[in-house]
Amino acid sequence: MEFIDYYKVLEIDKNATPAEIKKAYRKLARKLHPDLNPNDKSAQERFQRVNEANEVLSDPVKRKKYDEYGKDWEHAEAFEQAKRQQRNSPGGNRRTYTSNTGSAEDFSDFFESMFGGGDFRSGGNRRTTQFKGQDLNATLKLNLLDILEDQKQTLDLGHKKIRITIPAGVEDGQTIRINGYGSDGANGGPNGDLYLTFEILNNTDFKRVGNDLYKNETITLYDAILGNTIEVNTMTGKVKLKVKPETQNDTKVKLKGKGMPVYKKKGAHGDLYITYKVAMPTHLSQKERELFKQLSELR
Repeated sequence: MEFIDYYKVLEIDKNATPAEIKKAYRKLARKLHPDLNPNDKSAQERFQRVNEANEVLSDPVKRKKYDEYGKDWEHAEAFEQAKRQQRNSPGGNRRTYTSNTGSAEDFSDFFESMFGGGDFRSGGNRRTTQFKGQDLNATLKLNLLDILEDQKQTLDLGHKKIRITIPAGVEDGQTIRINGYGSDGANGGPNGDLYLTFEILNNTDFKRVGNDLYKNETITLYDAILGNTIEVNTMTGKVKLKVKPETQNDTKVKLKGKGMPVYKKKGAHGDLYITYKVAMPTHLSQKERELFKQLSELR
């Protein structure tokens, strides 16, 4: 089995923090997404490899095994168990095995010698080595309005249909793992997993940045100067907003809790930021021009 350096796959250092891993994964997942590279087989293969690397490195337990055992990290427990059995058995093999980055025999050779190319003998018992099924990747397109609340979706994977609950607030490009919905395992091994990537389409007037929303609101010159109460649209309906007298163009106000729902945090929401855009009056009448002239003279 060829060794794959997951750190190089995500283009990060081996000392990368969980936040750096997450950031690198999202950047590459968006860049290599199959929908953006429909005819690029290489990009699709890299996309799958990026998801695979993220699955391992974003999990502290799996990452520790990977750092210690390299390509054989999935067999780490079997390796440790076999070593203990060898040490405890009379006349057992006393050879020493270390990481595949060390100088001793490679783990793969050890597994082959212990499992006999697929059979494992322990205490006179024989059992067939089990293999996990292949992981699958799928993309689900949703509108921004679809993720304001939890919703149920039925996915047709071809070989099976599954019904899942999508938590409110999922992000564009976010990938979640659904255990056991990949290809069937071999020799009674566990099924692979399904990696579901979300593509969030925004057909609203709101700009989404994380959990916060941003929107421009046009107000008249008279409302800006004299003040007024106006109605503005939010993602969940209209609200009344008081414009203060002498409001300047590009003034920004925050509506707390009117942003996007926070992923997997029930009841938590981001904020909505409204930026006022003052519309200058046009097609002035002669009377209006005279009044503005009088105002300018007063100033």
